Amino acid sequence: MAERVPLIQVGTSGWHYPQGRGAWTRIVYPPPRARGGVDELTWYADRFRTVEVNASFYRDLSPDLTAKWVVRTPPGFEFAVKLHQQFTHPRMHAPSTRDLAPVPDPSPTALAASMDALAPLRGAGRLGPLLAQFPPSFQATPEALAYLSWLAEAVQGVPLAVELRHRSWSDARRETLALLDAAGAAWVLIDEPKFRSSVWQSPGVFVEELRDRPWAYVRLHGRNAAQWWDHEAAEDRYNYLYRPEELEPFVDVAAAAAALGKKLYLYANNHFAGNAVANAAQIRARIGDPVKAPFPRTFLDRFPHLEGIVRTEGLF
Repeated sequence: MAERVPLIQVGTSGWHYPQGRGAWTRIVYPPPRARGGVDELTWYADRFRTVEVNASFYRDLSPDLTAKWVVRTPPGFEFAVKLHQQFTHPRMHAPSTRDLAPVPDPSPTALAASMDALAPLRGAGRLGPLLAQFPPSFQATPEALAYLSWLAEAVQGVPLAVELRHRSWSDARRETLALLDAAGAAWVLIDEPKFRSSVWQSPGVFVEELRDRPWAYVRLHGRNAAQWWDHEAAEDRYNYLYRPEELEPFVDVAAAAAALGKKLYLYANNHFAGNAVANAAQIRARIGDPVKAPFPRTFLDRFPHLEGIVRTEGLF
């Protein structure tokens, strides 16, 4: 009998961070020789039931690749997949500023190709939501509203989670919710450094709004305001470890979703040096669903406050 997939899915944004000062090597993962030939995704999937795929934002996936992900993970494991930047970030994808459109303008076949690449995940029951992460420059204009409506319909029935960062969306909260509700899409609750133009969101309001909606999506980016825009390497902005009291509002969100019988996906994206893994494990423990498989002792060396929350038996 297949394992029942929990309503509350907690994981991290990505699983492969092999380089830089924020690498997971020898912190989250033991050295390759100590893994017995097990690769990182399989190792991760023994400890969490879901992951948010970030690599898909930077490069196109292929059916061959996603089919291998199915083989490397157990039944019930879910992949949430971030859409490629061409669908959300026109400034990053345009060949030049002269070609910059006010909203994304992907080719007619691009989204179909992206969906085809996910067919193995979908066929195996492993595909969770798609994530459309928009930049702060994406504001609530008639063109943007029309684009969101098109995108939610174009993803071929796969649930869409929409991350909006500019305050114009929360200023027009009723209209934003109406559009996303009509499309069956979820408005992502994000935690990140706040600036004058930032979207306004509250975990408490999020729970109230969840009562009338079938599912939800939460992302924790960390609160490293000092390095959010001014950093030496992109990974530096995610160098933030949530304190237990800072996680409690999101534990409450997860508990409320469970009590309401709603599906919720929660991903920690503060990935620098394994911070996301530590915080995801803490949330799992707080909602009564602790990670059961052990971590290497190097993990507790970095996060000694997780003593008693995660195990390290028999690992280096």
